[in-house]
Amino acid sequence: MIVWLNGAFGAGKTTAACELVDLLPGSTLYDPELLGTGLRVMLPKERVAQVDDFQELPAWRRLVADTAVALLTEVPGPLIAPMTLLRQEYRDEIFGALASRRVPVCHFLLHAEETILRDRIAQRAAVDGGSTRDWCLGHLPAYQAALPWITADAHTVDTTGLSPRRTAERVAEVVREGAGAVDIVQTPEPTAETVAAGVLLFDEEDRVLLVDPTYKPGWEFPGGVVEQGEPPARAGMREVAEEVGLELADVPRLLVIDWEPPRAAGFGGLRLLFDGGLLESARADELLLPGAELRDWRFASESEAAGLLPPERFRRLRWALRARERGTTLNLEAGAPVGI
Repeated sequence: MIVWLNGAFGAGKTTAACELVDLLPGSTLYDPELLGTGLRVMLPKERVAQVDDFQELPAWRRLVADTAVALLTEVPGPLIAPMTLLRQEYRDEIFGALASRRVPVCHFLLHAEETILRDRIAQRAAVDGGSTRDWCLGHLPAYQAALPWITADAHTVDTTGLSPRRTAERVAEVVREGAGAVDIVQTPEPTAETVAAGVLLFDEEDRVLLVDPTYKPGWEFPGGVVEQGEPPARAGMREVAEEVGLELADVPRLLVIDWEPPRAAGFGGLRLLFDGGLLESARADELLLPGAELRDWRFASESEAAGLLPPERFRRLRWALRARERGTTLNLEAGAPVGI
C-alpha cells in the first residue's frame, strides 16, 4: 500500500511523512522527488530544458509506479509518499499504474488556508535560505485551482493549527480505519499485443461521446480490450454496456482498424473503432458511469476532441470520422491510412 500525502508545495508534507513513518509499523518513506533529481542528471540537457517541472517527464511518472512496486518487494509497506500532484491526468496515470499492479493507494490532502501556507513557506525559507520560497509561492495559484478535483478524490486533513505530529496521527487514524483508499479500477497491464474495440456514439449535433477514465490520462471512447475468443464488434458492445450502461440493439459497423506499433512503454496491437450511431438525448440522460473506472462523459466536436484525446487516439478518431462520412472502412498503421 502507498499512503500518498498531497498538498501545496512547502506545506509540510515531508515533515508529516517522517512522523507518520513512526506511527505505521513497517512503513518506509518514499520520496518520488528523488526520481526527478536522478532524471535531471541522467537525461540529456536538451531534454531537461524542454520542461519546467520534472513531473512533466513521462519517464518520471512511470518510474514513480515502477519504483514503488520494486520497493514493496524489499519492505513490508506501506510506503509514505509526500508528493504534490496538481494535475489530475498525472494522478490518473500514476494511481492507475499502481492499481494495475494491485498496489492500493490511500490519497490524503494536507490542507491549510493560503495565509497559513504562506507562513509555513516563509518559515521553511528561513531554514533553507529561501532557495525554494519563490517556487512554492509561485505554485499556490495552481494549488488553489486544483483543489476541486483533489478534495473530491482525497481524504482531506485540515492541518490548520496542527503540528506535524498531530497531522500524522490524524492520517494514521484514518489509515487504520481503512478509509482514504482510492476507488480505482484494477486494469492489468498488458503482457503482449492486444486487440481493443472502441465504439463511437453521436448526438444530434454529430458530436462524439467521450469518457474520462480514472486510471489513465486523457479522454477515451467507450470500449476496451477484446477477450480471448470474443468477436471484436461484440466486445465493443459489451464494453459500452459495462461502461455507460447502454445496450446497443445492432452490431456496429467497422470504421477503422489501426495497427499501433510496440514502443518502450507498451506492446501495441490492433485498435478498432466502430460506428455505434445516434445516441438520442433521452438515452444520453440514462448514461451510468462506474465510479472506479470513469469519472465523466461529454459529447465533443472534432476540434474539441483534439484538446481532450491523446494524439494517437485523436488521429484514429479523425480518420474514423472521414470513414463515416465516406461510408467506408479505413486501414491504418500508427494512425495513418495505408492502401488508399
